[in-house]
Amino acid sequence: MSLLTSQPILAQRNKLLNVLPLEVYARLLPKLEPVPLIFKQVLYQPGEPIEYIYFPLRGVVSLLTILVDSPATEVGLVGNEGIVGISVFLGIDTTPTKAIVQIPGEAMRMQIADFKAEKAGSPRHNLLERYTLALMNQISQSVACNQHHSIEERCCRWLLMSHEQANSGSFPITQEFLSHMLGVRRASVTVVAGMLQKAGLIRYSRGQMTILDPPESVF
Repeated sequence: MSLLTSQPILAQRNKLLNVLPLEVYARLLPKLEPVPLIFKQVLYQPGEPIEYIYFPLRGVVSLLTILVDSPATEVGLVGNEGIVGISVFLGIDTTPTKAIVQIPGEAMRMQIADFKAEKAGSPRHNLLERYTLALMNQISQSVACNQHHSIEERCCRWLLMSHEQANSGSFPITQEFLSHMLGVRRASVTVVAGMLQKAGLIRYSRGQMTILDPPESVF
């Protein structure tokens, strides 16, 4: 039984924290600080030093690749299944991607020094190694999807992944922001959203997106 079951705030939150051994979680708890995740809040900029590691409890963080001559494009998503700042685990204190809050919520954050100390004191890191591989697979899938799938398919995939990781039936999103996530023009997103709404798959009103009758899991 996880220690998180006795913590009402965290009980149904970050899945990595929830499966830690009791003694590890007890050691980490004083070093974890609850913070809000605000829509469009930038957690990291490419190449800048990372100060905090984030464990999302609710909400979704997008990982964006920034190109000089093109709009930023999303390559990965992190929700309550993971951690934002995984490059620190790999020994690098910066990241090549921009991390921005896509769906608001809350997170537990830890100072990078505390995270490094915990890593140095723990001989086994199987959990984070498996998560790193899962994130790499997700990024690889996103790259292939952006190259070979239509805008409609990419939009559906993004909406379903965001819906599942947000752990909510409805979440705020603007068409302009979605166009940046997909790396397409806003007009294209408007057309696709209209098609999906007409087909009864989504309901979109005043910046609020609702996925109607979603599958149990997209992962």
